[in-house]
Amino acid sequence: MAKTEKSFPRNFTGRLTCVQVLNIMVLLGFMLNYSLRVNLTIAIVEMIYDENDNVTALNHNITDSLNVTEHPEHIQQTRYHWNTKEKNLLLGCFFWGYVLTELPGGRLAEVIGARRVFGYSTLLASLLTLLTPGSAAAGFGWAVAVRMFLGFCLGATWPAILPMASKWIPPMDRSKFMSNMMASSLGAAVTMPICGFLIAHFGWESAFYFTGIIGVMWSVAWFAVVYDTPAQHPRISDTERNYLTKVLPQDSNKKGHLAVPWKSMLLSGPVWAIIITHGASVFGYFTVVNQLPTYIESILHFSIKHNGLLSSLPYLGKYLCALASSVLADSLRRSGRLSTTAARKLFTGFAVGLPGVLMLAQAFFGHDRVWSMAIFTIALTINGAVTAGYLGNGLDIAPSFSGTIFGMANTLSSFGGWLSTFMVGELTKDNNTYGQWQIVFFILAGTYVAGALVFILFGSGELQPWSQGTQKPKEEERLNDQTA
Repeated sequence: MAKTEKSFPRNFTGRLTCVQVLNIMVLLGFMLNYSLRVNLTIAIVEMIYDENDNVTALNHNITDSLNVTEHPEHIQQTRYHWNTKEKNLLLGCFFWGYVLTELPGGRLAEVIGARRVFGYSTLLASLLTLLTPGSAAAGFGWAVAVRMFLGFCLGATWPAILPMASKWIPPMDRSKFMSNMMASSLGAAVTMPICGFLIAHFGWESAFYFTGIIGVMWSVAWFAVVYDTPAQHPRISDTERNYLTKVLPQDSNKKGHLAVPWKSMLLSGPVWAIIITHGASVFGYFTVVNQLPTYIESILHFSIKHNGLLSSLPYLGKYLCALASSVLADSLRRSGRLSTTAARKLFTGFAVGLPGVLMLAQAFFGHDRVWSMAIFTIALTINGAVTAGYLGNGLDIAPSFSGTIFGMANTLSSFGGWLSTFMVGELTKDNNTYGQWQIVFFILAGTYVAGALVFILFGSGELQPWSQGTQKPKEEERLNDQTA
């Protein structure tokens, strides 16, 4: 695409265009995606019985794993005798299912469309969220199973969006579109204080009921207004359809799909740069996502109400940075002042490398309430610039296989998400002190910096020669099957 490509027209008919509706629904979808994920990280603080809590036990039978306690707001709370290792197991088991559907989700979206993959995955995840309080009451194993299946559903959502972007979003607007994925951080920023308020007044179960109901409502709206391609949309204007058909390659009339060039892809340096850098960045992010409420409660000693608000600050900053950096990157690329390769490397180095330096600062100043929250907030805010860096890079180098590439990258990062909870659990289970958390921060610093260096050395923004793959029409496949 030429560097002089114009940005997508804002409005054709005086109403929202289909692309604008898609942006809104994707933004809300990723907000919801993290709401369904992080509700446990704030709720678990109140789900677990702590003998040091200044609450009065109404039914203290230690032989049972269950306690009903009087909440500070005079709400009867069901709590469980889960130790630190079990708590981190519950937080980490999400990734057991999450890792299984990353690659299949991306490829499935390329073949059958992102509308069904993203929509049905989110709907099922919302229903599982509604079942979470009941599963916890049924037993720890049931709670683990529900969280694992929740991860299984949500794992397919992230890689599914890139194939949709290749059909709807012009290349020079894609960084901005990718910032919608960082609305996950905005979702966490909104969910944390809301859930903190709900838990304080109605009990921890309300956090799951609230997010689950919102998820079901969003899923119904998604299927009503979103379609895989402009050609399939029943309400798109002729002007908008013609514009998109002109600036984007549309394959809605093909009889089949492209076969993945696995060998070329697995031997590609730019592909591995995306995979490794994404794994390093998300390892750090998931560590904070899952552990920040616990750190705030156990090390910084904030109350549950303040916990939810303070935990939300880094996520809000991350989304705002993602949006600003994406607009800047698209503007620099469109004007020709930066090539796509230079833009991806510059913003990735900033977004992944600098948080590594800040984690070193956290290791030395993280015991102080003000310094600790400031460093966490700044580090995650800066990390939002990945939307202008590696996050959408698969669309640059191989748009037809962007879902598969992102699925590969998120598979590795999913292992990192589980590893982070295991790491923190092992380091703090017997000695939950700031000294042990310093080890966590040193590990995060090294991981962030290593990830940034890999992309700077091996990343690329150029279309790869293998990116067109091999066409396999369905009729040809059928004839081959008949003659086999």
